[in-house]
Amino acid sequence: MSKYINDKIASIEAYVPGEQPRDKKYVKLNTNECPFPPSPYAMRLARQAAGGLNLYSDPECGALVSVAAEYFGVKKENVLFTNGSDEVLNFAFIAFCDKDTPAVFPDITYGFYPVFADLNGVPYREIPLKSDLSVDPKDYYAAGGTVFLANPNAPTGRALSIDEIEGIVLNNPNNVVVVDEAYVDFGDVESALSLINKYDNILVTRTFSKSRSLAGARLGMGFASENLIAALKKVKYSTNPYNVNSMTAAAGVGAILDEEYFRNNVKVIRENRDYLTKKLSECGFEVYPSSANFVLASSKAITGKDYYLALKERGVLVRYFDKPRLQSCVRITVGTKEEIDALIAATMDIREAKK
Repeated sequence: MSKYINDKIASIEAYVPGEQPRDKKYVKLNTNECPFPPSPYAMRLARQAAGGLNLYSDPECGALVSVAAEYFGVKKENVLFTNGSDEVLNFAFIAFCDKDTPAVFPDITYGFYPVFADLNGVPYREIPLKSDLSVDPKDYYAAGGTVFLANPNAPTGRALSIDEIEGIVLNNPNNVVVVDEAYVDFGDVESALSLINKYDNILVTRTFSKSRSLAGARLGMGFASENLIAALKKVKYSTNPYNVNSMTAAAGVGAILDEEYFRNNVKVIRENRDYLTKKLSECGFEVYPSSANFVLASSKAITGKDYYLALKERGVLVRYFDKPRLQSCVRITVGTKEEIDALIAATMDIREAKK
């Protein structure tokens, strides 16, 4: 570590992204990307936008905001686009938390929350999940800080109903509740988006990285009351006003408008999730119920770490979290049928090798 780094940065335990290895071709089921390419319409619009890359992108993302506002049924003033949903989440830590307003989130959830808290000097409180790895909504009533909830949660895949989310919002009238809906398109749970018209203390975040096949483009969005969006925009314009590049913004327009392509991909992933769950169960794994494009699975026959390493040796990547309550588990992205079959074949090979 450099001697010039300040104490705050030196002490932070940085977020560890999923592996993106280049040493050989893997069956990649570790970072919850969509297994299908972007919409052809999104790619065409991105190519057209490439001709204007000599100019700065539109800091307001005007065309994208207009399309999104109409599609999601909100006002333009209720929408903010960012460089991935991670950026809007970071903006929320900056805008709605401080030393007197801590962050509150589950002990098992998206790993960036504690990193954002540490980076911004925000104290935080982690609330343990229940024994079945679900969130108890009442644990977040009168939380005494800004609440961050991934719904569906990661890496568990469990989701709260909109009524449960509304209960949390109602019981935190003096604080913001951030609902991170990165995976909401894959479940039967209703989005909390409708609540932004009823309450001025809820921020809903979404990403184009999962269901809309644009992980490499980096595009996220936030929905909230006009006042909350204005606060987030103040952070944006104080850091990086051109945060969404022109090609990404154009691809985002195409990804929203190509509704049939989006719906079909989501349908296939949901079907494949059922297929993956069935196949893993047949191999003796316990698979937690999931409303996301991944499953959390464990086996009494092999530890999570050993399973992850054995799969990697066989060219299959999954995600292992070296945390006390997750050490028996791996998180597996729902891929194509062919990728799932490769995972299961590798799993059977591992089981034979252990005999």
